[in-house]
Amino acid sequence: MASLFSSPTSSYRGRLAPSPTGYLHVGHARTFWTAWQRARDAGGALVMRMEDLDPDRSRVEYAQAAMEDLRWLGIRWHEGPDKGGPYAPYVQSQRRDVYLAAWRKLLEGGFIYPCRCSRKDLAAALSAPHESVRGEQDADDELTYPGTCRPAQPTVFTAHEPKGVNWRFRVPDGEAIEFNDLNLGPQRYIAGRDFGDFVVWRRDDVPSYQLACVADDAAMRITEVVRGADLLKSTARQILLNRALGYANPAWFHCRLIVDQHGRRLAKRHDALSLRALRRRGLTPLNILSADLPENI
Repeated sequence: MASLFSSPTSSYRGRLAPSPTGYLHVGHARTFWTAWQRARDAGGALVMRMEDLDPDRSRVEYAQAAMEDLRWLGIRWHEGPDKGGPYAPYVQSQRRDVYLAAWRKLLEGGFIYPCRCSRKDLAAALSAPHESVRGEQDADDELTYPGTCRPAQPTVFTAHEPKGVNWRFRVPDGEAIEFNDLNLGPQRYIAGRDFGDFVVWRRDDVPSYQLACVADDAAMRITEVVRGADLLKSTARQILLNRALGYANPAWFHCRLIVDQHGRRLAKRHDALSLRALRRRGLTPLNILSADLPENI
């Protein structure tokens, strides 16, 4: 397998961003391998960032297992929780100040508003017949918001801290968000139709994936984001956040998803296809990274 690549010789900066809410599976392995290859081929740097913001599901043992499994595959990185680097810390739960600064900038710019709707409230609102289309859940697990708490006009709110309410980003309804994915080609989403006002800070005082991701990618000078195709719509949201915050967009490369024998995308609950389980069964990195796994998996 591949060994640690040399010091960066270009300005390319990619990242590995596992979420320690379970063991990595085959789909993660192939996406992270692609990220490693693209950084290596560009002569760039690869950053390991542990995205452990989910307080209910994140576990230290999963974070340790992720790094061990990726090393077993032959993947190496230049910066990360285990190596340090110029943009430390590389663990999201230790980067609250970065996210608060981004939240304040959005607040002062009038891009966000407080929302007191609970999940139960949203489920009730979205169950109405006229909301049946807008109420469909996105692939990245955020219900399309029906606008219950949205001010009639963009408003600059005053708040000293974000906790206690959900803070939502007001999307520009009807605007086409377009980008060229380096793997899947041109992409186009309509704000307000394909996705609605999305949460940037949760009422339990946790920044959202969308906000933390763009703030970290900007702070760590990431030039290309490699991740799964299930996050294509998140990219449209993040383009809007980057614009509001004055950040440059990185390049995007979304990998096609790996599915099981029933055509369903893999999830961390599919323990039989976790790297841990496959390693115990004697599979090699070459088996896992090949186009076709053995039929008896």
